[in-house]
Amino acid sequence: MIAQHLANLHRQIRLAEDAYGRRPNTVALLAVSKTQPAAALAAAYQAGQRHFGENYVQEALAKQQQLGAFDMTWHFIGPIQTNKTKLIARHFAWVHSVDSIKIARRLSEQRPANLPPLNICLQVNISTEDSKSGLSLSELSDVYQQIAQLPNLKVRGVMAIPAPETDFAKQRLPYHTLMQAVMALKAADFDTFSFGMSGDVEAAIAEGATVVRIGTALFGARAYP
Repeated sequence: MIAQHLANLHRQIRLAEDAYGRRPNTVALLAVSKTQPAAALAAAYQAGQRHFGENYVQEALAKQQQLGAFDMTWHFIGPIQTNKTKLIARHFAWVHSVDSIKIARRLSEQRPANLPPLNICLQVNISTEDSKSGLSLSELSDVYQQIAQLPNLKVRGVMAIPAPETDFAKQRLPYHTLMQAVMALKAADFDTFSFGMSGDVEAAIAEGATVVRIGTALFGARAYP
């Protein structure tokens, strides 16, 4: 079932690329595997998936140990607690949810010297929701300029989780606004736009997503809340 879901998602992504003038195969699928058992991740891997996104550090570390035989690339995509930065810096290749200079500095200082720079995205609270983490648009430029100077991080782009909308035009608008802000950043050379989840994949791709984060449509309902 997971293999079929994965094939369907790739077909959906390719169709959206074509519909909105994107170059083929420029949008990657990140499997959001929080709360899913290691066996589900193994099934996705065997069907061709390589990149997995986790929200909870201890859960992710347990899966990494269980799945150590597989060449998986691990992304941290959840809110970052300061007491978890050392583990994140040591055990992930990507972090999509950096939302402060303090967190970025800790990740840089705690990244082991034998590992390549940690790929990060700056999370922007594009819908200004109190319940979500992220930088405001007005903070983005200054925070980017400071974080870009840290030695063990590579700022690859931005991540956003807009407020849920069912109307397609309303789904597109926050991503469009954020892309406009990114284009105005001086010296930014971003190649990663972590936009879109199961409910708004097409809108995200229409507005420039290079990574779509998919959980439910790949694995089904969460294994636990």
